[in-house]
Amino acid sequence: MPEPKSTEPMYCSQQINIPPELPDILKQFTKAAIRTQPTDVLQWSAAYFRALSNGDTLPVKERLEMPVATQKTDTGLTPGLIAVLNKQLGTQELVTYDELDVKWKGLCLPKEKLDDLTQVGHFGTDIEWKKFFALACSSISPNITMAMKTCCEILTDDPQGGASRIPFDIFKDLYTYLAQIDGEIPQDQIDEVVSFLSYHVDKQEGMVQPRNFVSPDCPRLGTE
Repeated sequence: MPEPKSTEPMYCSQQINIPPELPDILKQFTKAAIRTQPTDVLQWSAAYFRALSNGDTLPVKERLEMPVATQKTDTGLTPGLIAVLNKQLGTQELVTYDELDVKWKGLCLPKEKLDDLTQVGHFGTDIEWKKFFALACSSISPNITMAMKTCCEILTDDPQGGASRIPFDIFKDLYTYLAQIDGEIPQDQIDEVVSFLSYHVDKQEGMVQPRNFVSPDCPRLGTE
């Protein structure tokens, strides 16, 4: 008995039009997904293509990070993801909670962690970005010294593995804020750190680097 004829239309390769830009779009998307390692591929993909369509900064890490935590044991927040958020929002002095929430979700980060950080910083609907950035770095660091090292490594224009220099004014603002949030670091200790680093900054064209404040000669940044 002959097989029933298919009702599906038949196409030959000459009839199928593949948009010329599609292969490169998919190639770049695949590379971005591998670098970023999102915990929810569909949610991240929606954010990726929305940003691509709007011409916004993509939710993509610069490089693959070695896994140091999982969503079951930690928040999933990493220096690479904080760097992505900073690229997306760091040009603004103030961001709204809703803006930050969209970017946060696009990176598949848990809302509970976002709310924890905004509560610690006593933020309202408008959030001062550099302060939120400092808190995010602090939340993945064992102490304030390592938090400031992470800040430098993310904010620097130096190549990876370089000195990680940032303007001293930015360092001073971030450090002072974190020290005040900590609540156990006296003002005279903060002033002593700033005074010590100012000596090196004068020789480094207004820049500070982790080597300056992790040195045994530098007064302790925190209580660690």
